[in-house]
Formats: sequence, structure tokens, C-alpha cells
Amino acid sequence: MRIYSYLLSRLAKVTTCARHCAAVPCAAPSGLRHLTLETRTAATRSDVAADAAAALLALLPWPAAPRAPDVVRDHGMFPRSCSARPLLGYPAVQALTFLARCGARVQVGRWTTRLACSLSMNGCAPAAGDRGAVCVREARALPAASAPHDAVGQLRAAVDALRADAPPAAPSGIIRIEVPIRQRVDAIEWLHAQAALPRCFFSARAPLPDTPALPGSNGNGVASDHHRQQPVSVAGVGSAVFFRGTEPFSLADWRAIKRFLSSDCPLIRAYGAIRFDATSDASVEWEDYGSFYFIVPQVEFNEFEESSVLATTIAWDDSLSWTWQNAVNELQSTLQKISPCSVQVNTSSLQTTILSLNHAPTKASWDLAVTKALQMIKGRQREMVKVVLARCSRYITDTCIDPVELLACLKAEGQNAYQFCIQPPDAPAFVGNSMICDEVVVHPSKALRKLPRVQHLSAQLAARIRNEDDEFEILNTLHPSPAVCGLPTEEARQFIRDYEIFDRGMYAGPVGWFGGAESEFAVGIRSALLGKGHSTLVYAGAGIVEGTNPSFEWDELDLKASQFTKLLQYQEQYIRYQEAENMGTVI
Repeated sequence: MRIYSYLLSRLAKVTTCARHCAAVPCAAPSGLRHLTLETRTAATRSDVAADAAAALLALLPWPAAPRAPDVVRDHGMFPRSCSARPLLGYPAVQALTFLARCGARVQVGRWTTRLACSLSMNGCAPAAGDRGAVCVREARALPAASAPHDAVGQLRAAVDALRADAPPAAPSGIIRIEVPIRQRVDAIEWLHAQAALPRCFFSARAPLPDTPALPGSNGNGVASDHHRQQPVSVAGVGSAVFFRGTEPFSLADWRAIKRFLSSDCPLIRAYGAIRFDATSDASVEWEDYGSFYFIVPQVEFNEFEESSVLATTIAWDDSLSWTWQNAVNELQSTLQKISPCSVQVNTSSLQTTILSLNHAPTKASWDLAVTKALQMIKGRQREMVKVVLARCSRYITDTCIDPVELLACLKAEGQNAYQFCIQPPDAPAFVGNSMICDEVVVHPSKALRKLPRVQHLSAQLAARIRNEDDEFEILNTLHPSPAVCGLPTEEARQFIRDYEIFDRGMYAGPVGWFGGAESEFAVGIRSALLGKGHSTLVYAGAGIVEGTNPSFEWDELDLKASQFTKLLQYQEQYIRYQEAENMGTVI
């Protein structure tokens, strides 16, 4: 109550300044980012009205950054340049209505994009606490359709019927409604036709029929079965529930996700990623992702070997201020934006030209960092055995790169890779083509995994876990692996913090999904961050060990990034780039 007492006292001062403007907060917005704002008369000064709304919103404990207004501002909820433009996160319709009535001078361009996306609850909000599973977890199947167009119609009718019926008595739950489609449709082509955000895409690992299955359970009460039918690819838009935080991903966060999942509904999954280093500050381009970001899509397309499935998911929790009616209304809105069509993607090239390129670090700075690492590796104290240093290359192109088109190009080439795409509302898209490895149950032997331009030694272990919490412990223990950080882990991680001049964000972090029956994660390497403008960040890393040659490792970075750059065209001036970068400059 202390914060609300302060809120009311602060609000009294604000409304005095705004004279005829008054705002009344509703109950604490625990999981949902929404606020009820009422006005008695229009404000006489639009800038003061905007400041009033900004002050009010800043004082509330928003779930993404509940501690202080400065934290909210630092994490992108407010633009740094103007305090009179409140909330660039998931803005409430009521807040926009309030500002519109007051004639507040705010830039609404970015807001419009966000409002086109569905609002939903943050399942990792402080109010969620460490509680048990939601009351209802079920999947419902409708009759099979012959084409995606028919499936969309069935889902719209089903959701309309849900809205007309009395709401469930249960205060919380998650329901998946799916329509089988009697034809295989490419999930990327379906996603390419959709305009809604957030969105995600994940390919499946290649089937390995010779891999033996472990007897018993995976910890969730479900026998391990590597041979049962799994989607070839999954694409999703909207979020029935999202999970985002600014602190390192914790056991409590994992449990908040798992409470919406069930082994009885194995295709209800939370897709997303975790930062490489959640203790470091997020840069501007990564701030919308938080320290972790997962979504259960509102509308999901599953591509199978011989068929497809179109599904919707409804999630609600009264304790998070997100009711059944809220969820149904937002799902109806999202379904109206869903295109029943698929759009074929040109996978030969992206039809865009590189105008400029800037590496962070430059070649000269890279040489210095590698030299320092080698000194520590070869030093008397032997502080490190290995450290993995990375490079972030910013490409400016003449046209915007469509993340889905880039994803399709990578998928067409990367048969032995794991493709993914994650894009929160109004944020850059994180796209990757991470390699995968062979499955070996016991006594793993190294196998050579050949990719189009690089090759790796790989092996995979499989084992039974004792209980559900072990799933989190395994993920938490394996990350960061020596392949993306170094050895010993803490010494290597500290070296990266000290000498890397850019934010890795989700690059080299865990990327994948949690499910009720199983979960799957890869390391988010071979990845890029595609901005809304003409800027693309391509990430690549190299392991530094005793005997490393800095120039050879720089060339390896170019090789690893080439899966992205080969899809782009260069201007003639780029031919002179190699000479310029050796001097630490960029054309």
C-alpha cells in the first residue's frame, strides 16, 4: 500500500499542475500491463497532461521492471529523450484514450504497431508467485479441414462460440483448440503471410531412427519416445501468455512457465530465449527481450511430414488481472488479422545491397583482445584455459531485410541446423541457424558434423531426469557452455565482460522451448538481430586457446558470418573495405 499512498500524493500534485486533469488508478495491475485512466475535462496544457500520465505510469510496479521508475526507464519502457512519452512497452488502450482526450503531444507511431498486437499477461509477474498449475489445462480437436482457409473459419467460429457461452468457473487455465489440415503447408510460408506480432518460428531436429530411447520417464511422468510424430516446423503469432523478466532466469520463473504446461497437452509450448549474460546491462537493441523472453502463441501453425495443424490457445488467470473475457476478446482480435493464405518465399537471395559495414570490435581491437587473452592463458597463474570472444557486425542495407525471408533462405541451406526466429512486439527479430549434433545415449564419441562452410566435432548425451525441477537445473548448469564462453567458466565470463564492447543479448544463450512432456534447447549461435530499419547485426565467435593466431580467428569469424552475408549483395565500394578495416576505420 505504501507505493499507492505515494502514488496518490504524487498524483494530487500532478493534477494540481494540470488543473482540470484527473486520473484514477484501478486495482494493482499484477500480471497485466493495463491501467484505467479517467478524465473529467480536457487538460488545458497537453504537455502537462502527458507528464501526468507518464508520472502515474512510472510509479506503478510494472511486472517487467517492478522496482523503480529509473529501472523501467533503463529497460526501455520509457524513451530516454522525453519523459512526456509514457510507456513504450505494452501500452493500455485506456492510457491511450486518456492521452487522446487530453490532446497530449506524444508520438504514437510506435504505439500503433504495438496496439496491432494482442495484449496478454506476463506469467512471470511478481503477483504470480510460486504457485501451482493453472486450474484448467486441456487440448480440444475440431474436425479436420481440407485447407488452411477452412481451418481459420473453424477456429473463428469456435472462438465466437466461446465468447457467447458462459465463462468457465475456473479462475485460471489454458486451452488449445486445433484443426488438423489434410495437406502439408510450409510453416515459414504461412508465417510470411501473417502481419501480427509477436511471432516465432522453430524448426525440429532431424529424425534419427537409429537412436535408442531411454527406458522410463523424462521426469514429467511421460515415457521417452524419440520416434513419435513431432512437428517438422512450428510458427506462431500473438501471445496467449508471455514470460519476461529483467533478473536472471530463475527456478521461480521456470515454474511460472511450467504451471501453464501439461504432459496431456504436449503441443502447448513456451518458445523463446535467455540472455547469454543476464547480469550485464541490456543494450538498446536487446532491451525488449529482457533477461529472458518466452511466449505461448495465440495462433500456431504446426507443419508435419504429411499434414498440418492450425491451433489457437487461450490462457487466463484472474490473479494476474487477465480474465477469461480478456483472453477471448484478444484472441478474436488476433484471429481477424490471420491470413488463411501462404506466401512463397524466394530462397535464392534477399534482393538487398550492403551500403556499409562496421565491426565491433575492429580488427585492430580484436588483435589486442586476443593477445591479452593469450597472455592470461599462457601466464604463470594459468587463469584461463580458453575464452570465446565474439564479434558483432552491423550491416546497413538499402532495404529492410524481412526476418522470415532470411529464415527461409537459411532453412533452404541448413539441413543439419536448427532454425529459429523470435520477435517481441515492436522489437528487432532474433534469427538463427544453429548447428545441431548427433544423439548418442551412452559413451559419446565425437562425430564430425559438416555444415556448408564450417564443420564441428559433436556429441550428445541422453539420460533420465529425476523430477521436473531437474529440467531447470540441467539448463542452468549447461549454460554457458565452454563452446560459447570458455574455461573456467567464471574467469572466461569475466574476461568477456571486461573486453567485449557490445551486448551479446540472446546470442550464444539458450534458445528453444519448454513443453509439458519434453523441452528442447539449442545454443543461439550463428545468429543475427534484424532491426525495424535498415540495420542488421550479425554475431559470430571464436575460441581462444594457447597457440591461437588472432588473424586466423578473425578469418573464421568471417566464415561463420558468411551464411548471412552471402545472401546480400555488396556495393562496389565494399571491395575497399578489407584495406580500410585493418586501419580500424569503416567506409
